[in-house]
Amino acid sequence: ELSKLGLGNETVVQLRTLELPVDYREAKRRVTGIWEDHQPQLVVHVGMDTAAKAIILEQSGKNQGYRDADIRGFWPEGGVCLPGSPDVLESGVCMKAVCKRVAVEGVDVIFSRDAGRYVCDYTYYLSLHHGKGCAALIHVPPLWRGLPASLLGRALKVVIQEMLEEVGKPKHKAQFEENSTMVLPAKGN
Repeated sequence: ELSKLGLGNETVVQLRTLELPVDYREAKRRVTGIWEDHQPQLVVHVGMDTAAKAIILEQSGKNQGYRDADIRGFWPEGGVCLPGSPDVLESGVCMKAVCKRVAVEGVDVIFSRDAGRYVCDYTYYLSLHHGKGCAALIHVPPLWRGLPASLLGRALKVVIQEMLEEVGKPKHKAQFEENSTMVLPAKGN
């Protein structure tokens, strides 16, 4: 839905889709590849939280506590994302500020510091690590009659526009990785 809408006239956006499976090892491989191959200025991950009733802007990723198996029955050794790395990494995007400025009729947007210790949080931590804080995670609720894809797409557009305002880089090319990531390539790429 977001790929149909784009991010507006003032932002040049190149949208691509990439669905990441709920798989720790594959997420690690692909996130590392995004940062190494594209050298983005900002990556916005979008993941579904089946218990969510609102769009949730996650401020931080956690390095430890990954005890639940992924779709292949795997979980990180010792429940750790990157051994020897800090327990918590914070996004350079102030999610609380973005949350305060975002208004989308029919959609609640809230702030969180706990992304849940599953593949979304794991992916986010990896991206924060590789991108030195230049990443964001948006948890979205499942689609339902009260939240159709069109409304969720409009809400994500507004949220990501605010994130771009927050980082002060509203005119960079971007690539959208559906169900996972928005990649904003570095200048000159």
